[in-house]
Amino acid sequence: MLQLDHLTLRQDDFTLTANWTASPGERIAVIGPSGAGKSTLLAAIAGFLAPATGRVLWEGRDLAGVPPGQRPVTILFQDQNLFPHLTVAQNLGLGLRPDLRLSPGQQGQVEAALQQTGLEGFGPRRPAQLSGGQASRAALARALLRARPILLLDEPFAALGPALRAEMLALVRKVADETGALVLMVTHDPDDAVALAGQTVFVAEGVAHPPVETTTLFSAPPLPLRAYLGPK
Repeated sequence: MLQLDHLTLRQDDFTLTANWTASPGERIAVIGPSGAGKSTLLAAIAGFLAPATGRVLWEGRDLAGVPPGQRPVTILFQDQNLFPHLTVAQNLGLGLRPDLRLSPGQQGQVEAALQQTGLEGFGPRRPAQLSGGQASRAALARALLRARPILLLDEPFAALGPALRAEMLALVRKVADETGALVLMVTHDPDDAVALAGQTVFVAEGVAHPPVETTTLFSAPPLPLRAYLGPK
Protein backbone atom coordinates (compact mmCIF):
# COMPACT_ATOMS: atom_id res chain seq x y z
CA MET A 1 0.00 0.00 0.00
CA LEU A 2 1.13 3.53 -0.85
CA GLN A 3 0.55 5.96 1.98
CA LEU A 4 0.89 9.72 1.73
CA ASP A 5 0.97 10.47 5.44
CA HIS A 6 0.07 14.11 6.15
CA LEU A 7 2.35 15.04 3.26
CA THR A 8 3.31 18.64 2.58
CA LEU A 9 5.35 19.58 -0.49
CA ARG A 10 6.86 23.02 -1.02
CA GLN A 11 8.53 24.65 -4.01
CA ASP A 12 9.25 28.35 -3.55
CA ASP A 13 5.86 29.86 -2.59
CA PHE A 14 3.85 26.83 -3.77
CA THR A 15 2.47 24.31 -1.25
CA LEU A 16 0.66 21.03 -1.86
CA THR A 17 -0.79 18.70 0.76
CA ALA A 18 -1.97 15.08 0.51
CA ASN A 19 -3.17 12.60 3.11
CA TRP A 20 -4.47 9.33 1.64
CA THR A 21 -3.63 5.76 0.72
CA ALA A 22 -3.76 3.67 -2.47
CA SER A 23 -3.55 -0.09 -2.82
CA PRO A 24 -1.59 -2.31 -5.23
CA GLY A 25 -3.40 -2.88 -8.51
CA GLU A 26 -5.43 0.33 -8.39
CA ARG A 27 -5.52 2.64 -11.42
CA ILE A 28 -5.69 6.28 -10.42
CA ALA A 29 -5.90 9.30 -12.70
CA VAL A 30 -4.46 12.56 -11.34
CA ILE A 31 -6.32 15.52 -12.81
CA GLY A 32 -6.50 19.24 -12.19
CA PRO A 33 -5.59 22.69 -13.53
CA SER A 34 -2.15 23.48 -14.93
CA GLY A 35 0.23 24.39 -12.13
CA ALA A 36 -1.94 22.73 -9.46
CA GLY A 37 0.81 20.31 -8.44
CA LYS A 38 0.04 17.06 -10.28
CA SER A 39 3.62 16.51 -11.48
CA THR A 40 4.91 17.71 -8.11
CA LEU A 41 2.96 14.92 -6.42
CA LEU A 42 4.47 12.28 -8.71
CA ALA A 43 7.96 13.76 -8.23
CA ALA A 44 7.65 13.32 -4.47
CA ILE A 45 6.52 9.70 -4.79
CA ALA A 46 9.37 8.99 -7.22
CA GLY A 47 11.93 10.57 -4.89
CA PHE A 48 12.84 13.66 -6.92
CA LEU A 49 11.34 16.01 -4.33
CA ALA A 50 11.71 15.62 -0.56
CA PRO A 51 8.63 16.34 1.58
CA ALA A 52 8.63 19.48 3.70
CA THR A 53 6.61 17.55 6.28
CA GLY A 54 4.94 14.14 6.40
CA ARG A 55 5.99 10.88 4.79
CA VAL A 56 5.70 8.77 1.66
CA LEU A 57 5.44 5.11 2.66
CA TRP A 58 5.23 1.88 0.65
CA GLU A 59 4.07 -1.26 2.45
CA GLY A 60 4.73 0.55 5.72
CA ARG A 61 8.30 1.55 4.85
CA ASP A 62 9.18 5.24 4.95
CA LEU A 63 10.87 6.06 1.62
CA ALA A 64 12.67 9.13 2.98
CA GLY A 65 16.30 8.99 1.88
CA VAL A 66 15.70 6.21 -0.66
CA PRO A 67 17.13 7.36 -4.04
CA PRO A 68 14.76 7.38 -7.05
CA GLY A 69 16.49 4.41 -8.70
CA GLN A 70 16.04 2.27 -5.60
CA ARG A 71 12.37 3.06 -5.03
CA PRO A 72 9.63 0.60 -6.00
CA VAL A 73 8.70 2.99 -8.80
CA THR A 74 8.82 3.28 -12.58
CA ILE A 75 8.03 6.74 -13.96
CA LEU A 76 7.27 7.66 -17.58
CA PHE A 77 7.46 11.25 -18.78
CA GLN A 78 6.16 12.78 -22.00
CA ASP A 79 9.56 12.32 -23.69
CA GLN A 80 9.38 8.56 -22.98
CA ASN A 81 12.88 8.40 -21.41
CA LEU A 82 14.32 6.48 -24.37
CA PHE A 83 18.07 6.81 -24.98
CA PRO A 84 18.62 7.77 -28.64
CA HIS A 85 22.03 6.06 -28.95
CA LEU A 86 20.63 2.67 -27.90
CA THR A 87 18.43 0.31 -29.87
CA VAL A 88 14.86 -0.33 -28.77
CA ALA A 89 15.91 -3.72 -27.40
CA GLN A 90 18.75 -2.14 -25.44
CA ASN A 91 16.42 0.51 -24.05
CA LEU A 92 14.16 -2.28 -22.84
CA GLY A 93 17.11 -4.21 -21.49
CA LEU A 94 17.87 -1.32 -19.15
CA GLY A 95 14.73 -2.31 -17.30
CA LEU A 96 16.42 -5.58 -16.37
CA ARG A 97 20.11 -4.64 -16.05
CA PRO A 98 21.60 -1.14 -16.22
CA ASP A 99 24.87 -2.60 -17.57
CA LEU A 100 22.96 -4.41 -20.35
CA ARG A 101 24.79 -7.68 -19.70
CA LEU A 102 21.67 -9.71 -20.27
CA SER A 103 21.52 -13.45 -19.87
CA PRO A 104 19.83 -15.50 -22.61
CA GLY A 105 16.78 -15.70 -20.37
CA GLN A 106 16.67 -11.94 -19.97
CA GLN A 107 17.06 -11.47 -23.72
CA GLY A 108 14.04 -13.72 -24.08
CA GLN A 109 12.14 -11.49 -21.64
CA VAL A 110 12.94 -8.47 -23.83
CA GLU A 111 11.63 -10.26 -26.92
CA ALA A 112 8.48 -11.29 -25.03
CA ALA A 113 7.89 -7.68 -23.90
CA LEU A 114 8.26 -6.47 -27.49
CA GLN A 115 5.67 -9.02 -28.59
CA GLN A 116 3.28 -8.13 -25.77
CA THR A 117 3.34 -4.46 -26.74
CA GLY A 118 3.03 -4.96 -30.49
CA LEU A 119 6.70 -4.22 -31.27
CA GLU A 120 7.88 -7.60 -32.48
CA GLY A 121 10.77 -7.04 -34.91
CA PHE A 122 11.43 -3.48 -33.71
CA GLY A 123 14.26 -4.44 -31.33
CA PRO A 124 17.16 -3.40 -33.64
CA ARG A 125 15.69 0.04 -34.40
CA ARG A 126 16.74 3.32 -32.78
CA PRO A 127 14.14 5.51 -31.02
CA ALA A 128 14.39 8.09 -33.84
CA GLN A 129 13.03 5.44 -36.21
CA LEU A 130 9.85 5.01 -34.15
CA SER A 131 6.55 6.85 -34.43
CA GLY A 132 5.14 8.55 -31.35
CA GLY A 133 2.87 5.62 -30.64
CA GLN A 134 5.68 3.11 -31.09
CA ALA A 135 7.93 5.09 -28.71
CA SER A 136 5.13 5.06 -26.14
CA ARG A 137 4.82 1.30 -26.55
CA ALA A 138 8.57 0.87 -26.08
CA ALA A 139 8.49 2.90 -22.88
CA LEU A 140 5.61 0.81 -21.55
CA ALA A 141 7.42 -2.37 -22.54
CA ARG A 142 10.37 -1.31 -20.41
CA ALA A 143 7.99 -0.59 -17.54
CA LEU A 144 6.62 -4.11 -17.99
CA LEU A 145 10.14 -5.52 -17.69
CA ARG A 146 10.98 -3.44 -14.64
CA ALA A 147 7.89 -4.85 -12.93
CA ARG A 148 8.05 -2.26 -10.14
CA PRO A 149 4.93 -2.17 -7.97
CA ILE A 150 4.22 1.54 -8.63
CA LEU A 151 3.88 2.92 -12.18
CA LEU A 152 3.79 6.71 -12.47
CA LEU A 153 2.76 8.28 -15.78
CA ASP A 154 3.33 12.04 -16.16
CA GLU A 155 1.31 12.81 -19.30
CA PRO A 156 3.34 10.43 -21.47
CA PHE A 157 0.66 10.38 -24.19
CA ALA A 158 -0.19 14.10 -24.29
CA ALA A 159 1.34 14.56 -27.75
CA LEU A 160 -0.63 11.69 -29.29
CA GLY A 161 -3.94 11.97 -31.13
CA PRO A 162 -7.16 10.64 -29.58
CA ALA A 163 -7.06 7.22 -31.27
CA LEU A 164 -3.43 6.53 -30.35
CA ARG A 165 -4.00 7.84 -26.82
CA ALA A 166 -6.91 5.43 -26.38
CA GLU A 167 -4.68 2.62 -27.64
CA MET A 168 -1.96 3.54 -25.14
CA LEU A 169 -4.44 3.68 -22.27
CA ALA A 170 -5.63 0.20 -23.14
CA LEU A 171 -2.00 -0.92 -23.07
CA VAL A 172 -1.51 0.74 -19.65
CA ARG A 173 -4.47 -1.24 -18.33
CA LYS A 174 -2.93 -4.41 -19.77
CA VAL A 175 0.48 -3.71 -18.20
CA ALA A 176 -1.17 -2.91 -14.87
CA ASP A 177 -3.16 -6.14 -14.98
CA GLU A 178 -0.09 -8.22 -15.83
CA THR A 179 2.20 -6.67 -13.22
CA GLY A 180 -0.35 -5.87 -10.50
CA ALA A 181 1.15 -2.38 -10.34
CA LEU A 182 -0.47 0.60 -8.70
CA VAL A 183 -0.85 3.15 -11.52
CA LEU A 184 -1.01 6.93 -11.02
CA MET A 185 -1.43 8.83 -14.29
CA VAL A 186 -1.37 12.62 -14.67
CA THR A 187 -3.73 13.86 -17.36
CA HIS A 188 -5.62 17.03 -18.28
CA ASP A 189 -8.30 15.08 -20.16
CA PRO A 190 -11.35 13.78 -18.23
CA ASP A 191 -11.91 11.21 -20.98
CA ASP A 192 -8.48 9.73 -20.24
CA ALA A 193 -9.40 9.46 -16.56
CA VAL A 194 -12.59 7.61 -17.46
CA ALA A 195 -10.74 5.35 -19.93
CA LEU A 196 -8.26 4.35 -17.23
CA ALA A 197 -11.25 2.68 -15.55
CA GLY A 198 -10.40 3.32 -11.93
CA GLN A 199 -10.26 6.19 -9.49
CA THR A 200 -9.33 9.86 -9.76
CA VAL A 201 -7.35 12.23 -7.55
CA PHE A 202 -8.38 15.84 -8.09
CA VAL A 203 -5.58 18.34 -7.45
CA ALA A 204 -6.53 21.97 -6.90
CA GLU A 205 -6.05 24.88 -4.52
CA GLY A 206 -3.03 23.29 -2.86
CA VAL A 207 -4.63 19.91 -2.10
CA ALA A 208 -4.31 16.50 -3.76
CA HIS A 209 -7.66 15.12 -2.68
CA PRO A 210 -8.11 11.41 -1.82
CA PRO A 211 -8.94 9.07 -4.70
CA VAL A 212 -12.61 8.76 -5.61
CA GLU A 213 -14.21 6.34 -8.07
CA THR A 214 -13.98 8.21 -11.36
CA THR A 215 -17.52 7.88 -12.67
CA THR A 216 -18.89 8.83 -9.25
CA LEU A 217 -16.64 11.88 -9.05
CA PHE A 218 -17.56 13.14 -12.53
CA SER A 219 -21.28 12.46 -12.11
CA ALA A 220 -21.44 14.75 -9.07
CA PRO A 221 -18.29 16.91 -9.18
CA PRO A 222 -17.49 19.29 -6.32
CA LEU A 223 -17.51 22.99 -7.19
CA PRO A 224 -13.73 23.32 -7.91
CA LEU A 225 -13.85 20.31 -10.24
CA ARG A 226 -16.97 21.66 -11.92
CA ALA A 227 -15.13 24.91 -12.56
CA TYR A 228 -12.18 22.99 -14.02
CA LEU A 229 -14.34 20.80 -16.27
CA GLY A 230 -16.40 23.72 -17.53
CA PRO A 231 -19.90 23.49 -19.05
CA LYS A 232 -20.88 20.16 -20.58
